Amino acid sequence: MSMKTGIVGLPNVGKSTLFNAITNSHVLAENYPFATIKPNEGIVTVPDERLEYLSSLYKPNKTTFATFTFYDIAGLVKGASKGEGLGNQFLAAIRECDAICEVVRCFENENIVHVEGSVDPKRDIETIDLELAMADLETVNNRIGKQEIKARVAKDKQAIYEMPILTALKEVLEQGIPGRRAKGLNEEQFAYARKNLFLLTLKPILYVANVSDDGYADVENNKYFKVVEEIAKQEGTIAIPVSCEIECEISQLPKEERKDFLDSLGAKESGLDRLVKASYSLLDLATFFTTGKDECRAWTFKKGMRAPECAGIIHTDFEKGFIRAEVTSYEDLHALGSEEAVKESGKLRLEGKDYVMQDGDICYFRFNV
Repeated sequence: MSMKTGIVGLPNVGKSTLFNAITNSHVLAENYPFATIKPNEGIVTVPDERLEYLSSLYKPNKTTFATFTFYDIAGLVKGASKGEGLGNQFLAAIRECDAICEVVRCFENENIVHVEGSVDPKRDIETIDLELAMADLETVNNRIGKQEIKARVAKDKQAIYEMPILTALKEVLEQGIPGRRAKGLNEEQFAYARKNLFLLTLKPILYVANVSDDGYADVENNKYFKVVEEIAKQEGTIAIPVSCEIECEISQLPKEERKDFLDSLGAKESGLDRLVKASYSLLDLATFFTTGKDECRAWTFKKGMRAPECAGIIHTDFEKGFIRAEVTSYEDLHALGSEEAVKESGKLRLEGKDYVMQDGDICYFRFNV
């Protein structure tokens, strides 16, 4: 299951440096606007201590982590919704993503140009909100033009259902406010809008506050980070403080040296690991495992999926001919220490077609085609 998160922000806030660190690649990262012309794609592994334990237990020939795709998207400027700068490319690239990771500059540096001339996270976030909202407003107005006639004249049920949703969205978008902040809509209506209207400001979002190297150890007292954190709380999401420069340095270290470097910073895990995990969670994703001598592997699924659908992620034949799933929870295997102990304790379960998969399930699928 492939999911994509787009890294967005104003020019020169650290998007490409962050992308370099995430993917340990070397895309163009220069001190001028539009250094990134085309979206750069990077596939990264999702850190998972559970898979590491399973690998140590089974000692397989191969260990395969779940993966996640990040896109580094060209910097946005005012007027992007009207095609200014690289606006059309920027908006088109976001439309292809499942979620948005917005990088916000939270450090002072006179040697790095800011397109607005000063550091102001709230203003920067509002700039992007406005451009995405204006693009969505055009979409909503076009939809209203079609559905209003269907609802009024033809009494079309779908159009009648949509009109209050479209009206509520239009009200906030006209103010330059993201659609996700629309008032008066319940979760069912938001879910319908996300599935059917394809609006940019309804995509899940998280914020990366790019702080200075010096301020990384004392981020809680960073006035700029506090602004971003408060905005994130208002939107029901999270803000992750990251020093993109430090993370880029960490990503270039041998794996065995990274822990020592993090220890010297007083950090349990890198900001990038937290970002990857947060992005994974943002899209309501979870992990099930398959194990054995040949391979231990983590598989990504959407929470709420049933066992046959998850079997189909491995191979379509598994879903078509699904018989049952033999399931052990990771917690039980970790606590008991072996498959044999799990079976003896009665913790191995046989689940049918209606079983809703849980994060951490270890599965063996039986099927017949």
